[in-house]
Amino acid sequence: MLFGLLFGGRPKPLDRATAREALATLHEVVLMPYDLATAKPPKAAAAGGPKDLVVFLHGFCASPGVFRPFRERLARDGIASASFMHLPGTSVTGIAKKLASLVATIPEDIRVHIVGHSLGGLAARWYVQELGGEHRVSRTMSLGSPFGGTEVARRFPIFVGKDLQRDGAFLTQLRARAQAVSTPHVSFVGSRDSVVIPIEGALLAGYPLVVRPNVGHNAMLYDPPTMDAVVELVRECATAGHRPKAVEATPPRVATPPLAAEVIVDTTRAAAE
Repeated sequence: MLFGLLFGGRPKPLDRATAREALATLHEVVLMPYDLATAKPPKAAAAGGPKDLVVFLHGFCASPGVFRPFRERLARDGIASASFMHLPGTSVTGIAKKLASLVATIPEDIRVHIVGHSLGGLAARWYVQELGGEHRVSRTMSLGSPFGGTEVARRFPIFVGKDLQRDGAFLTQLRARAQAVSTPHVSFVGSRDSVVIPIEGALLAGYPLVVRPNVGHNAMLYDPPTMDAVVELVRECATAGHRPKAVEATPPRVATPPLAAEVIVDTTRAAAE
């Protein structure tokens, strides 16, 4: 959150999208004091209980509380969720290690999906690609995550800011190994994102990029079409009968060169926005 608030790059005209981003940032501030304790996953996927679990990872200087509306949307469809707090300044690799600890507590009969906002999306992929998470996670999804780095990080070159440098060691390795694991990914980004500059920086090579028109960096957290899309992606795994990768026999996968990803411009409600 704080990256967009303090270091938002290009100036925006005073229009509806700008006003919505300001309201979304205020909404974050109001929700930040909530859900600071780890929201633990269910102990088992009992008969008739949730078979899918979404782990939410918040961004810089935010809290799990900012996901309350998103979690409520998933709960209406019977999808359970979990989250944890990471302090400002924690490295992305440090967040990924905390994620690994949480996922280790989730019963193996529950499918795990991860949704990360901003640097939370980077931590999700690091866990999958570098810490063995591919054998447990059905899909990762990112909201405004700068896989290609962000120009605003140049103004904040220490602590977690160094992880967001386009040519830094962290992002270089993350991009290079994007196709080295079997866990699929979908990136969502708003066309008015002031952190992911340019918005093509939200692209993870080989995976779809969904661009939401007239949506900003923080407004992605409260964007109904994005919430609906996440629900559908979770349902897709359930319909296909995917088992958790922890109990699947996963064949070795040879890393392939980065592939051109599909860029999907989501025009849902574009006329109204």
